[in-house]
Amino acid sequence: MITQPLSLKEKIGYSLGDLSANLVFQTLITYLAYFYTDIYGLNADDATKIIFTVGTVAAFAFNPIVGALADRTNSKWGKFRPWILWTAIPLGVTSVLAFTTPDFSYSGKVIYAVVTYTLLLLLYAGSNLPYSALSGVITGDMKERNSISAFRFVAVMFAQFFVQVFMLPIINYVGDGDKALGIEITMTWLAVIGTVLLLITFITTKERIVPKPEQSSSLSDDLRDLVKNIPWVIMLTVTILQFTTLAMKGGAYVYYFENYVSKNSLSDFISPIIDFLSDIGINFFGNDPVSAGFGLFNAGGIIFMIIGIGLSKMLADRYGKRNVFAVFLFISTLFILVFYILPPDSISLIFGAQIFHGFFYGITIPLLWAMIADVADYSEWKNNRRATAIIFSAMMVGLKLGLSIGGALVASILGTYGYVPNSAGEQTESAILGTKMLVSVFPSIPFLLAAGLLFFYIIDKNLEDKIEQDLLKRRND
Repeated sequence: MITQPLSLKEKIGYSLGDLSANLVFQTLITYLAYFYTDIYGLNADDATKIIFTVGTVAAFAFNPIVGALADRTNSKWGKFRPWILWTAIPLGVTSVLAFTTPDFSYSGKVIYAVVTYTLLLLLYAGSNLPYSALSGVITGDMKERNSISAFRFVAVMFAQFFVQVFMLPIINYVGDGDKALGIEITMTWLAVIGTVLLLITFITTKERIVPKPEQSSSLSDDLRDLVKNIPWVIMLTVTILQFTTLAMKGGAYVYYFENYVSKNSLSDFISPIIDFLSDIGINFFGNDPVSAGFGLFNAGGIIFMIIGIGLSKMLADRYGKRNVFAVFLFISTLFILVFYILPPDSISLIFGAQIFHGFFYGITIPLLWAMIADVADYSEWKNNRRATAIIFSAMMVGLKLGLSIGGALVASILGTYGYVPNSAGEQTESAILGTKMLVSVFPSIPFLLAAGLLFFYIIDKNLEDKIEQDLLKRRND
């Protein structure tokens, strides 16, 4: 029965897939540009070209292919679950290779980076796109989708918490100061954990919505449906804008702490926290105020993001996903903009702005993918044909494109402002201004545009309810 409530076991099992994916994804957002420039040894121009070119090709080539293939996969496990199984181990192996620094010449390193990043994005698409589409066929109940989205993005926050809070100190700790060795060891452990989590997702989930034979369609039919689907066009654009901002500010924070924030003020502010953590046996933060402060800064934002996620379902059920998404995305952007006026020694204000941004943005986090599942329902409602994976694949194009644009902008803008890798404390005023702009003004622009676009998205609370009831009746006929 499509409206049967999902078990807690299945909701948790499904959410672990995103925990696994985000051990990779959050690492790409937070550290890829920094890894290429300050650990791997590429100049900013080459890092920009690799991140943007490979990411753009992956977005427009890999995701539509995987989406079309997944929609046409038929197995005893369903359409989407087999892909999670098939890609689990290769994705883990490639995520380690992509963050390994081989003893090659400079040109050899460029080639190695292109090859490994390409393979990583291919396998990530092969795993995460079917995983995302799976949420559209686990249940047809809109409230249950809101619920699994909330579970899913609590898992995302745990992954983000680890990557953004603990990963840099752990890299320094396990590598004994050698960041290249440290990130390779850290990624190896993350790969093992991530592979196991994906296998658990495969085992614990079930596909319940199976399109009727008469609903089968060609790829050209699916593409025509997409072009005419205005909610899909809006959500694709919103996805590009949203992930451009996430990649831009996420990738810039480590530069911000190394080059803008006052190390003395930061050390004074976090010393009581570090002492407390040491007393309870957490010692890997060490004596580096930058890595410790960076981790604790992210921790505050993520903890309050999780609180925001906890409120998301209640607000969406009452006011509709669209309205909640637009309003709280706008409010969260105000706390990004405020970073432009914060002095380098105002550590409490810097941490406070991050906490408020995290809380308000957290409310929006589960809604994006739940709304995309609603777009798949809208397409079926309008066209009497379901093409879940290709709709999600188009959103993954937006995600990858946004990630590529945002990541490339980090390296490109830093290069434009005259940033010199591995020169913390010796940057020019222009380079320091660039790091401040990358966590404030520049990432605010895409978020504000996305919030405005959402008011043209027609699937409000009333239409959500009508689509759900009409499809339920149609599927039960």
